[in-house]
Order: sequence, then structure tokens, then C-alpha cells
Amino acid sequence: MSKTEQSLKPSLVDGEPVVDTVIGKPTASAERSHGLLATAEEAEYSWDLVSDSLIWADNAAAVFRIANTSGIDSGEKYASLIAPEHCEERAQVFQKDTDKLPAGGAPYHLQYRIAPQGRRSTPVWVEDRGRWWAGEDGKPKCARGVVRIVADSYIEEQRLLYRNDHDELTGQLNRSRLTDALNAVILRCSRSRSQAGLLMVAVNNLAIVNETFGHHVGDEVISAVVGAIRSKLRRGDTLGRYSANKFGIILYDCGPGAMQVAADRFMRVVRDLTIRTSGIQVQATVSIGGVVLLDHAQTVHQALSSALQALDKAKQRRLEGFVAYEPNSASDRIRQRNIAMIDEVISALEAGRMRLALQPMVSARSGRPEIYECLLRMERTDGELVSAGHFIEIAEQLGLSRLIDKRTLEMALALLKRHPELTLSVNVSSLTANDPEWLATLKRLTADDPALTQRLIVEITETSVIVDMDMMKSFVDTLRELGCRIAIDDFGAGYTSFKNLKALQVDMVKIDGAFVKDLMADQADQAFIRTMVELARNFKLETVAEWVGDEEAARFLSRAGIDYLQGYHFGQPILADQYEGAA
Repeated sequence: MSKTEQSLKPSLVDGEPVVDTVIGKPTASAERSHGLLATAEEAEYSWDLVSDSLIWADNAAAVFRIANTSGIDSGEKYASLIAPEHCEERAQVFQKDTDKLPAGGAPYHLQYRIAPQGRRSTPVWVEDRGRWWAGEDGKPKCARGVVRIVADSYIEEQRLLYRNDHDELTGQLNRSRLTDALNAVILRCSRSRSQAGLLMVAVNNLAIVNETFGHHVGDEVISAVVGAIRSKLRRGDTLGRYSANKFGIILYDCGPGAMQVAADRFMRVVRDLTIRTSGIQVQATVSIGGVVLLDHAQTVHQALSSALQALDKAKQRRLEGFVAYEPNSASDRIRQRNIAMIDEVISALEAGRMRLALQPMVSARSGRPEIYECLLRMERTDGELVSAGHFIEIAEQLGLSRLIDKRTLEMALALLKRHPELTLSVNVSSLTANDPEWLATLKRLTADDPALTQRLIVEITETSVIVDMDMMKSFVDTLRELGCRIAIDDFGAGYTSFKNLKALQVDMVKIDGAFVKDLMADQADQAFIRTMVELARNFKLETVAEWVGDEEAARFLSRAGIDYLQGYHFGQPILADQYEGAA
């Protein structure tokens, strides 16, 4: 069944009877209603499901543009003209549990395509509204309704509206509409001074299901879980899909106690559910985080953030669990500070307020700067410069390091073009090492010009190498083909072996500054430096000592055989705009 057909599948709805509710033949009042209902585009019908007789109003032939109604005077004849893909959905309308039928009959409202002039004729869309009743044996007995011809454009509009509002997989509200509903609830709570709850639900271990049985099975698990939860919603509560594995539930008129009860109800129904997928029979559990509106969240952002925080804590428990959000002033302050910092970073990137600072790497032999490391600075709107150490960690956690690394590369290459004598090193994150866009930018801006690439050193942290050796090797090989040199930064902080460095074919190791900071007071650090230098020589690697803070340490490192010295002993970093070229 196509997505269009799924979006148009029939659903039972409550509403006022569209015809007289007396079971049996049409009453006088029903007959009089023909004058109101029987317009040029709609026709009333009465269907005896026992005999299958289908009686139409006098205008039915004109509505369907047929000579007479003999071809649609039974349910079987009429159904034979309905598009095959819609027949099953229409049949399901009359399969509701008869023990739970409303006294006034079961309402239905559906849309389908039908070819009233014959199966080979052009079909039309119709909207079919009505009610049906069961007999004493519990089987469907009769139905009454109105069929209205609907323009194709209307159906397409309804389909697009549904797709814009609903998630394809689950049929529930999508993230955008869930957010809109949450905002409306918050406004209502504010006006009425009432409470509501927001639950964030995640299916546990879904990644294992996807990996073991395939994503199609994972999708079936998600659909089944959502269906089970939906069956336990109170009338008026809202369910929507927030992300791939997370669902939001808005609970109206709900305080802390009721929120706990609701969460328990949802966890139980999922726990008791046996899911029969196309691949295997599985069971699932969910973790739930919740927040009370407006007690602990007054905006959509606060509500979502708080519910997700609570969900993260719930997921730390085994199997399943529910955690209600509890304010923590200290963590909230840190979170707000991080959010503010990220906003500043994004603003600075968009407004071009990132700056390069250059720190020299001095040759231990000549005592002159031969390489400059590019250090990033963020210029705030008031002109204050902030070092990368204040924002880079949180930026990497939130996936902004690629944008930062790309901007750094662009500025570094522009500087190399202005100063032909300059050699620069730039740092890249592990995310960037797996980002084809960064390499594409390098190729585009250098045009494979060796005069530029041979003066560029790319620094990769040792921990990045450890995370994914194969990925890093591919990245390094591409850089070497372009003519760049490769340095391993913070060497000694992790567990990368010299064997791995040989496999990567790097050119330089930068010894972690922790081994240099207190070098003259720690003989173990001195022994480590000598060992590192000896090993590097055997592998024909250049060495750089970071954090060199005084002349005594500089002399020791030079005598030990370090090739380059870097640190505040050789001066503070200068802004790239202040660089005037080789002295």
C-alpha cells in the first residue's frame, strides 16, 4: 500500500448522525432529508447488509454520471467498482467489536476511489460518511450514509496536509507539530494556571535490534510500541514522534502523581506486548523521562530539554524505568552557560568573527621560528577575544568542530597565499578526519598547488588515531597525496604505538605538554623525553616539545635532541593580522 493510500485509510470518528438513526427502512424524516442532502455532488444511501440490498436516493445516477443505479444496487456490485487497494480498508469499517457499539450506531468516515461507470472507466474520489448498526446476532445489519464526489485537488491537499503533520512510520504527529502542540499546551496552562505533563519515551536496545535483524524490523518494533502506547492514552492527550527512537506524550491536566501513573501504564503495556515482526518475534521495553508544566518548565525549549535530561537518567537504569525531572541549580547554570557559549560560536562563525593566532615552533638548532601553529580565537561582539579552550570541547560534543575546522582551514590557506615564506600547522578533530567536505575544501582552495600544500602541516590528536585507525589512515593517505605533512598532537597522552605511527606514515610527533611542564623537577619526565626522542629518530620522525616555559627546560630539550620547541618561553601567540613575515 502506498504512502498516499495509507494517509487516506478510513478511520472511525465521532460526530452527529448524518441520517436518521432509526434502524430499518428510512423514516419520513429521513425521506424529507433527501431534499437537503441530495445535492448535485452527493447522494444518500441505505444499505441492508443482510440481503446486501443498496438503495440510493433519486439523484444518485446523476451524481455518479450513470444511466441508472442498477449497477450499484447491491453492496457487492458497489464494492467491485472500488479501487482494489481501498477495498480492504472499507471492509474493516464494519468489523468493529459489536459489544462496544454506540447506541446510535457506529460512525464511519472514509475516502476512496471508485469507477461507477465500470472498472475500465476513469475513477473518481468520493467521501463516504455514515453509521452502521448490528443485529441481534452481533453481525452488521444495516448502514446509512452519504457519498460525496470529491475533487482530486482536495484529496491531494488533504494528503499533503497529513504528510506535513504526521510521521510516515507511526502515523502520529511529527516533531514540528508535536512542538506546536506543546507550545499551545504551555500557553493554555499559563492562562488557566493548570498543570500538564510532557513524557519523553525511548525504545530500549533498538540499536541492537537494527544491527541484528535489520532496520526494517526496528521500524516494525517502533510501530508496535507506538500502537501499544496509543491504546493507553487518555482522550485528548497527544502523541508524536520526536526523533528516530524518541516519542513525546503531552498529558493534559496532569500533575506529578498522575505523570508517574501514566508512565507506569505505558511501560507496562509495552512490557506485556509480544511483537511479531516479519523477521522474528520480539519483546521491547521503554525508558521514560518526564517534566511537569509549568512547575519545572515554562517554555518549549525548557520542556524538551528537561524531559530529555530525565530520559537520559532513566536510560541509565537496567531494562526500563521512569525518571521525573528535578531542577538542579548548579547543573542548570552550567547548561545555560554552555548554551550561551554555543550560540556565540555559531554567531561568530556566521558573522566572520573567528580569528587566527599564531604560536611559533622554534628550531632547536637555529633558534628561529620555522613553523607557526594556528590557534583559534573567537571575537565577541564587544571586541573581546576568547581562546578556543573556552569553547572547543563543548563545540566538539555538539558536532560543531567540523564547521570550526573548515573555517580555520580557510583562514590558514588565505594566510599561506599572502606569505609565501610561511609554514603553518592546523589542528583537526576526529569528526573532521571523517568529513569529505573538509578535504574537498582543501583541494578546492589549493587547486593541488604544492607551493601551498607543502607548507601545511595537519595535526591529529593521538586519541583520534586510537578511535578509528582505518579511517585515520585513509585520511592521512589523502593528505600525503596532496603534499601535506602530518603531525600527531599530544603524543604520550594515549596509547598509540610507534608501530601505528609507522603505519600512518606521519612526519612529526608533538610530545604532550604534561611531560614538559615540570620537566626539570621530574626525572621520570626527563627519561620519558629521552626515550621518545630516541624512538622518533629510529622511525625518522621530527619531534616537537610543547609547553616550554623557561630557558633551562629549552636547553635540556635541545640537548636531548628535540627538533622544535613551542611554548610561552618563546613569546605569546600573535594575531595573524599582526604577522609581518620573516625577520
